[in-house]
Amino acid sequence: MTTLQAFLLGIVQGLTEFLPVSSSAHLVVVQHLFGFKEPLVAFDVALHFGTLAALFVYFRRDLVQLVKNIFVPGPATRLAFGIVIASIPTAFIGFTFKDWFETLFGSLQAVGFALLGTSALLWMTRKREAGRREIGHGKVLDFLLIGSMQGFAIIPGISRSGATLVTGLLRGFKREDAFRFSFLLSIPAVLGAGILELRDGPLVNEMSRATLAAGFLAAAITGFLALGFLERIVKKGKLHRFAGYTLTLGLLVLAVSRRLE
Repeated sequence: MTTLQAFLLGIVQGLTEFLPVSSSAHLVVVQHLFGFKEPLVAFDVALHFGTLAALFVYFRRDLVQLVKNIFVPGPATRLAFGIVIASIPTAFIGFTFKDWFETLFGSLQAVGFALLGTSALLWMTRKREAGRREIGHGKVLDFLLIGSMQGFAIIPGISRSGATLVTGLLRGFKREDAFRFSFLLSIPAVLGAGILELRDGPLVNEMSRATLAAGFLAAAITGFLALGFLERIVKKGKLHRFAGYTLTLGLLVLAVSRRLE
């Protein structure tokens, strides 16, 4: 992989990781275009660390308040409780189906069908009234459902942000609360996935530091910008507008996969 290819993949990762269009699907498609026949799972995780850095910067105030007040009864404690509960099904699904999920990264057809699923999820928010519930008053069932959706979003083509955001909105949470919880919840998930891949022996050793740095920085910068854009979209109740994009992309991917058979 060249430094330019790593930079372009970093941009794709940063723009699509937080927007509800599935970064994994885009990376699979771009990697196929670049001629990478084997799934570059380890490099995908390296790019995820770039978007993880964007999360830390974007939600720095929330994270500082969470750390300072986590043992003080109140909103921070309830938020931390929700993240812990929601992370349980995510971890269970990830550990149990990890090997099977990874095989899907090499299948354009699987990605195409998963993108159609994401499109259906996003369309469910059309004409949805703004919720009134606060995430601090969420119930265990709410957190388990959101965490489960995050777990299944490991499938390439299922948008993690789309799945968790839609679930939060359908459970009646305020738009801004659903947005905050969705991305704060992603931090331990992304961090845990990265550690697992690094432990298994990543492809990092086969790449230059310049190549890795290019991908990391591109993902971090574009990821930060994408977060700001998505927050405005969610607050306006326009999340369903991404459904048309994922539907079109899913159909295109399925068409291409049939030609390559």
